[in-house]
Amino acid sequence: MRQEPIDRVLFPVIRFTRRESAPGVVLVIAVIIALLWANFGSASYQKILATDFTIGFTGRSLTKSIHDWVNDGLMTIFFFSVGLDIKQEIMHGELSSIKKATLPIVAALGGMVLPALIFTLFNHGGEGSRGWGIPMSTDIAFAVGLISFVSKQVPASLKVFLTALAVVDDLGAVLVIAIFYTQDIIVIELGIALLFMAVMFLANYLGIRRHRFYFIVGILGLWYAVLQSGVHATLAGVLAAIAIPTRTRFSEDEFVQKLRALTDEFAQSQNDDSTFISNQQNDIIGKIDKVSELAQTPLQRFAYYLSPLVSYVIMPVFALANAGVVIEGNLLSIIAQPVCYGIIVALLVGKFIGIYSFSRATVALGAGQMPANSSWSQLAGIAIFGGIGFTMSLFITELAFQDETLIRDAKIGVLIASLLASVIAILYFKVFLRDTQGSTNDSD
Repeated sequence: MRQEPIDRVLFPVIRFTRRESAPGVVLVIAVIIALLWANFGSASYQKILATDFTIGFTGRSLTKSIHDWVNDGLMTIFFFSVGLDIKQEIMHGELSSIKKATLPIVAALGGMVLPALIFTLFNHGGEGSRGWGIPMSTDIAFAVGLISFVSKQVPASLKVFLTALAVVDDLGAVLVIAIFYTQDIIVIELGIALLFMAVMFLANYLGIRRHRFYFIVGILGLWYAVLQSGVHATLAGVLAAIAIPTRTRFSEDEFVQKLRALTDEFAQSQNDDSTFISNQQNDIIGKIDKVSELAQTPLQRFAYYLSPLVSYVIMPVFALANAGVVIEGNLLSIIAQPVCYGIIVALLVGKFIGIYSFSRATVALGAGQMPANSSWSQLAGIAIFGGIGFTMSLFITELAFQDETLIRDAKIGVLIASLLASVIAILYFKVFLRDTQGSTNDSD
């Protein structure tokens, strides 16, 4: 293949994005930029986030601040991606059968319930009591990205376990947002949202596969109706994902046969022009594109194309808009606030004990099986990684609190806990399990 000048420029970027750690690294950079910007250029940071931006036309427009557009708009696409992952795992992944799903589901429940209880213990009856949902979720981008630094000590089955666990507690966070962090509901708008959902399910049944259709009806129509209904707008993303088709039009054998026939036809076609392909060849390539599309499920195509957008645009932008906490005064005095230390203890201790103890009990009772080629010492390290709560935790913080001081305390708690969980987990694998290979089969 001929190399163009742009290929030499993009090659390092492409090579970087192929690493498992890349999304986590980009997210860390975004957090650092947000913290520096907020503390050394607070005026410009706050001014940009507070700037109003209008979408629409006269008589039918929507005006929100950039901060709200990020949290209510861009994050809807993030939640749509989460919904696609949940649906895929339930239908064909680690949550597709009781045998596969029991351990990650129970471990996720432990990792949600215990942190919420610990936070409530420290904040019961206080002004921060509404923040109990903040420490419930594990940030999959950070966790999986950081695991790549200790990949020799972590078997592939445990990475799958952590991914499935994170998908389950993402689902838990979605339910918590829908039930506990939703304002007054406007029934008429909710009815319109349900109508959009019905249209999407009908389109799925009829075999409509066009991404534009589902984007317009789901991400735009459904999103706007949910936004107006009082239910948090980002939940429209998860609802839209449920309606995305998961059927292919061709079996694998049919795809191979059609592709082979088209490539043979392309090879046999005549072309005397060394610069342009012939019209016949161009038509064959178009048919190959169409056949390739029909051999994939719309859900997988959506997930494939959204993955880089979510990892390298939406989540870093969200971090820039939400991780910029202004740290004034004594940091120790902030940490001493119940909301802050409640989150730190809940994420570091609650997540670890919840995930590990519930997993141990599930296996002991015979209700679940240990991931292949893994040990309890390795699963303990994965449970420490579970204490990395970032995206969902910061998001729920914005929903739980209105008071800027509580928001600051909560965000600092999330950032400190996530940093400590990352460092402790990596040191645990590097120091205590440094001689353990990812394929180990000891059972402790």
